[in-house]
Amino acid sequence: MSDSSLKPIFYPKKIAVIGASSSPDSFGHKLIANLMAAGFEGIIFPVNPRLQHVHSLKCYSSVLDIPEAVDLAIITVPVDIVLDIIEQCGQKEVKGIILISAGFREETDSETGIKKAAILRTLLRIYNMRLIGPTSMGVFNNDPEVRLNASLAPDIPMDGNVGFISQSSALGMVVMEMAKKLNLGMAMFASLGRKADISTNDLLELYETHDAVKLIVMYIESLGNPHKFFQIARRITRKKPIIIVKPAQNSPTSRQALPSSHTSVLAETELAINDLFNQSGVIRVSTIETMFKLATAFAHQPIPKNDRVIVLTNAEMPGILTAEALVARGLTLASIDPRTEKLLRNQFPELPANTNPVILPMKTNAEEYSDAFEALLYDDNVDAVIPIFVKHLTGKSIDIARRISEVSSKFPDKTILSTLMGYEGIYSSQDKGFSDTKIPVYRFPESAVQALAAMKKFRDHRDKKTGKFREFEVDKDAARKLLRKVRQQERTLLTHEETIQILQAYGFQMAASQVVYNAQDAIQFARNLNKSIVLKLLSKDISRKTDAGGVKIDLRNQQEVKAAFEEILRNVEKRYPLAQINGFMAQEMIKGGKEIVLGMNQHPRFGPVIMIGLGGINVEVLRDVSFRAAPLSDADALEMINSLKSSPLLKGVDGSIPVNIGFVIENLQRLSQLITDFPVIKEVDINPFIVNHQPKECKIADARILLKKGDFHSI
Repeated sequence: MSDSSLKPIFYPKKIAVIGASSSPDSFGHKLIANLMAAGFEGIIFPVNPRLQHVHSLKCYSSVLDIPEAVDLAIITVPVDIVLDIIEQCGQKEVKGIILISAGFREETDSETGIKKAAILRTLLRIYNMRLIGPTSMGVFNNDPEVRLNASLAPDIPMDGNVGFISQSSALGMVVMEMAKKLNLGMAMFASLGRKADISTNDLLELYETHDAVKLIVMYIESLGNPHKFFQIARRITRKKPIIIVKPAQNSPTSRQALPSSHTSVLAETELAINDLFNQSGVIRVSTIETMFKLATAFAHQPIPKNDRVIVLTNAEMPGILTAEALVARGLTLASIDPRTEKLLRNQFPELPANTNPVILPMKTNAEEYSDAFEALLYDDNVDAVIPIFVKHLTGKSIDIARRISEVSSKFPDKTILSTLMGYEGIYSSQDKGFSDTKIPVYRFPESAVQALAAMKKFRDHRDKKTGKFREFEVDKDAARKLLRKVRQQERTLLTHEETIQILQAYGFQMAASQVVYNAQDAIQFARNLNKSIVLKLLSKDISRKTDAGGVKIDLRNQQEVKAAFEEILRNVEKRYPLAQINGFMAQEMIKGGKEIVLGMNQHPRFGPVIMIGLGGINVEVLRDVSFRAAPLSDADALEMINSLKSSPLLKGVDGSIPVNIGFVIENLQRLSQLITDFPVIKEVDINPFIVNHQPKECKIADARILLKKGDFHSI
């Protein structure tokens, strides 16, 4: 184990169960029973001042009375005495604690509960102890070296390659029961409870280096430190898959509740959170059922080397639906070798030519099905097979299941996800002769496709290039000087001119503009440019100029400019009568190209998050945006662009000249560099950024920068 501080919890040699009991229904009784039943290789010390023996083991009045050193204390006592027990454990130099007891709920309980939690953390720090809980159901470690079941579950899953993390104690019990029924073996399990000390991230780093753990599965309600979580996960998923069941969070709904910038609004959506999971390679699912579907595939089958999948079935419609689902999820229908096709046709003359799915006659018997299955697995053009069987009058699912098992054992490098449709098929999968081969069985083929698509997703992430992190020549000193000036003035919102200066210092190209205070100055600006202009309201009180009717475009003569001035003033008077008008921005009208939005938000939980999307006024309506956590590599930036639904438009699918994608990537990385250099920046909105095929003609038409509140000396 790389984290030695967790070793006393997962590899203890001597355990004290504090709160041991002779009552069979008590936690203290069950914990000792479970330790003994699992074959724990060490010594167990029951602790209860009112008992002499528990489970024929000598009982001690206090942990301090135990004559030997103690590695792990499992505490299940009333909350009122927990802190005293924790301090005694510290005095005894116990280094690991599992706190089953509840009562330290910091967020919703009384001030007393908050104080208790603070004292608990202080004691852990003083005595250099690590703790899982409170409200934990415990841990187990199936390593033969320790055989530890320090949990409330009497019957843990068999040894396997899954490392499981559950925040919910109740769900943890269900997970273990289901895992055992599905033959999903586990190497380690931990119920985190309220996470007073040991966190999700601590366990991720433990599982990362534990050789027995090949797959990490999690049910987590909150990520704790999400920024650190994504950093760790991004590293782990280069080697091991992570599946997480993460409940959706509520997003802002009312207009009044929304933050001020487009990026801030959209960064709070599930779309943004899913993008961050994707960037880190974590496979997020929304249900426990889906979690098990995917986990059984990852735990029991090799990751397919490529995307070529063959569907074998004895019923046409399930085969067709499966093939369509495979294509929809980005997998490839394999084209079988002509020699394989000839073998199949010799056995099944009525078989259609060049077919995938391979549709056998409904009444195909087990031997015939087995021969066809084996022929497909021998084919070098096939990476994965989904064998589907629909029960008929003369055929039994159990016979097919056993044949699949026998044949699969010859092909350990091929991915096989079987579907035995109907209840009989599921029962057949429990047959020992079949389940021992670890072939996942699904009731419906769509589940097999979903699992296979998840395996592809993991492989693609694992194998993709990390990309390059560029550092551009910028005027960092000029930006720092300006930001300090803004802070000294106790402001957070930069003026339009200040925003332009910051962005230009970092190499962004801005549309030509000038602050004006009357129509005549705007007309003169247009004459000097010799082109049409845009007129925009400047007001510290109005962040969304378009919503206020404060933007007029393509003004081509002095009459249009004057009329625009008057209309903007009328709009402000009507919609924001108390707003202060700080002037107007006259700006060159940029015609042609595509409008995109770039943005950044210092998310309170995820850290700096960068966004790209279809720009203009409809960014929040269409929500065609993509997010990644900073810093960005060029590969991250390209992935962001490609994930947009509007990406084909940027690439000229509508017949227009394609946008210079390389220049868009450069600007995303410049934004990443800006906010990495200055974490004091809370929000950046660049919208619209008008881009085309010529980098020199790509210009920012509008932008906004907001700083965090705080001490300017930190800049």
